[in-house]
Amino acid sequence: MPFAVLLTNDAARDLEELYDYISLHDAPDNAEYVLEQLEKAFTSLSDSPERGAYPKELLALGIREFREIFFKPYRIIYRIINKKVFVLLIVDGRRDMQTLLQRRLLEA
Repeated sequence: MPFAVLLTNDAARDLEELYDYISLHDAPDNAEYVLEQLEKAFTSLSDSPERGAYPKELLALGIREFREIFFKPYRIIYRIINKKVFVLLIVDGRRDMQTLLQRRLLEA
């Protein structure tokens, strides 16, 4: 039975901000492509969410409740609870991930 994949408000906002940024600084067609690929990536978690790796920044702290998949350079951070996958963060992996993960996941 497939898992339900749900976007948190923060993750939905991440998608909007990425789309707007790419559309403004590159091209609307490229923004649309990136959005489609990110959506394909996180909806694919419905079938096998355990396939994601533990984010190395959190693993170094002994935290194994979050996982991630990639559409490079973007990272999709999520958590599995029961038969649901909660997408928590969609971000350009070139950012300061340690600070971002701490602020968005650990202090929430």
